[in-house]
This record gives sequence, structure tokens and C-alpha cells, in this order.
Amino acid sequence: MLKIFKVTAILEGISYLVLFANMLVIKNNNPELYHTLLRPLGMAHGVLFIGYVLLAFLLRKPQNWDLKTFGIIQIASLVPFGTFYIEKKYLESNA
Repeated sequence: MLKIFKVTAILEGISYLVLFANMLVIKNNNPELYHTLLRPLGMAHGVLFIGYVLLAFLLRKPQNWDLKTFGIIQIASLVPFGTFYIEKKYLESNA
């Protein structure tokens, strides 16, 4: 399950950045394309975000994460590049 969490963390981070790129770059240059991409990108990111949070809850006990570590892992899902940091710092050595 840890490998699934790692993949979810990376995909969630990528989807977050793609969503930002759509919002910041494509919206200004091609509003029609922005509106076309917004729903599928937003839905994919939402599903990956929920998966990340739920998998973190499921892995808390087996990975022996204390409350501070668990909090950092959860907060990282809200910060751009945060899930990449988590994958490197907390997950790379465990899997």
C-alpha cells in the first residue's frame, strides 16, 4: 500500500501543478481551452487529493507516523511541490 501512496503523492503533485498551469498560462492565452480542460483536470486532481488524504490515514499506524509527521504529510497536500517533498523525505527510505 505504501507504493500506491507514493504513486498517488506524485500524481497528486503533478495534477496540482497542471491545474495551476491551466489557470495561470492557458486561461490568459486561450480561454476556450481553459474552460474545456478545467473540469477534467479539476476532477482528476480532486480524486487524487482525496486518495492521498485517505491513504495517509490508512498508513498512519503501519508506518508509525507520530502526530507531527502525519500533520506534515497532510499539510503537504495543500502546498505546491509539497507531495514531492513528502515522497522524498518520508516515503523514499521506507519503500
